[in-house]
Amino acid sequence: MKLLEDRIRKDGIVLGEDVLKVDSFLNHQVDPDLMMEMGKTFYEQFKNEKITKILTVESSGIAPAFATAAQFHVPLVFARKHKSLTLKDDMYTATVYSFTKQTSNTIAIAKKFLTSDDRVLIVDDFLANGQAVQGLTDIIKDAGATTVGAGIVIEKTFQKGRKMFDDQGVRVVSLARIAAFKNGQVVFADEQDA
Repeated sequence: MKLLEDRIRKDGIVLGEDVLKVDSFLNHQVDPDLMMEMGKTFYEQFKNEKITKILTVESSGIAPAFATAAQFHVPLVFARKHKSLTLKDDMYTATVYSFTKQTSNTIAIAKKFLTSDDRVLIVDDFLANGQAVQGLTDIIKDAGATTVGAGIVIEKTFQKGRKMFDDQGVRVVSLARIAAFKNGQVVFADEQDA
């Protein structure tokens, strides 16, 4: 998605060899116009799949997942990372490790929001090592629901996350595919292949 790649070039900040900071438009401050364009793109890619739920993990995936859910006119469900007093024991859970935060979290979704009748599209901000999306696919499987695909805003192709989906036969659509970070710059996969 050229619009997203241009925004990454303009406002993304490369930290080290494997971290991209996009907090000015994606996961701290959110550009609503860009989110809506992403939601339209995911809709176009998956519109024939009879999606009944959009699923993500709080908090950075919520904005693009909401934009996608708005296009499909289906509910957005997000896995909670922190247990609150309103969450009871009737939950699906999985443990996920966050590379950028260097912590493990238990994510949870109330069983009443995900059933065996659901056809689920996962939407998330990043696909890197695949821990968050693996946790979501585990929960979907526990619910007896179907993982139809995954819409990823930014994929780091040099990390192993996509392999998890490929091994499960899950279709992945990534709007920006990053092959490497070189000299503080982003190299997109299509540029590396050219």
